[in-house]
Amino acid sequence: MEQAYRFSVAPMLDCTDRHFRVLMRQISCRALLYSEMVVARAIHHILQEAGADASERQRRLERLLGCDPIERPLALQLGGDDPKILAQTAALAAEWGYDEVNLNVGCPSAKVVQGRFGACLMAEPEQVADCVEAMVQASGLPVTVKHRIGIDERDSFAELIQFVDTVASGGASRFSVHARKAWLKGLDPHQNRTVPPLRWDLVQQLKQARPGLLIELNGGLETLEDCLSVLASTPGSQANYGSVEMDGVMVGRAVYGHPLRWKAVDQVVFGQAGKEANAASVVRGLVPHAERWCSRGGLLWPIARHLVHLVQGVGGARQWRNSITQEACRRDAGPEVLIAAAQKLEARGL
Repeated sequence: MEQAYRFSVAPMLDCTDRHFRVLMRQISCRALLYSEMVVARAIHHILQEAGADASERQRRLERLLGCDPIERPLALQLGGDDPKILAQTAALAAEWGYDEVNLNVGCPSAKVVQGRFGACLMAEPEQVADCVEAMVQASGLPVTVKHRIGIDERDSFAELIQFVDTVASGGASRFSVHARKAWLKGLDPHQNRTVPPLRWDLVQQLKQARPGLLIELNGGLETLEDCLSVLASTPGSQANYGSVEMDGVMVGRAVYGHPLRWKAVDQVVFGQAGKEANAASVVRGLVPHAERWCSRGGLLWPIARHLVHLVQGVGGARQWRNSITQEACRRDAGPEVLIAAAQKLEARGL
């Protein structure tokens, strides 16, 4: 777990589920992975529901919190604004096998804002600090915060540093900063990932002003070279964007859309031998996971759907993707579909 935050895969709704996390472990052993955002109040309702059958309660918790040891190092991201409810859920994190707990203060979706959590909480740093403090006390795990550089017209550096200082006083161990502000009205979540301008310089200014805090840069990092340009020095590399080095980098859509682009992460970022992954080895690596999942009644498609981005830019890639999609969507599909798909890749040296 030591310095796993140096390279992390951002929490993404409908993307970073347990199946994709197992896929990423075929590519990197060291990167820090995140769950999708789990709404703390949903966990609270499950725990408080009167008369609920114990096995049914466990099944519902498994759907929201379930993970496998192979996914570690792993962080549970929570959404919420109530310190007591967040503490209740954070307390479950270690029990369910997570290494960290992260509070979402960056999501700008209208649904999240209506629930009074996500990016809108940047306007209430004291509330965020109270949430973090409660989670730290309840969980016994590091508690981190993912946030924007600002919201709406509240986007000055003074407001950013005041937010970070206040939240740090609550015990936050690391800040994952999306280097764009969020517009809470007028832009949808996709637009909020692309329209507001990137301000890596503000995140670096924050690190320079608070060298004792762990600051992780998120936003606009498309390649490993981008990451190395801002990351604190690693074996064989040197940060060269400006003069301030980041403690860590967090990449989201560029990892999900191009998983094998990052196969050198362990070697280049962490200074350890990598897995030398290729498309075939990733698919074969998922077979044991698929065997366990399908033996418990799970369908194959939730696993296989993450493979559509694995093979790109080569002849026959579309045909391979169409084939595995068609086969994996069958209700009786099992691990044999992945084995056959891997064999096709191996036959072509992929």
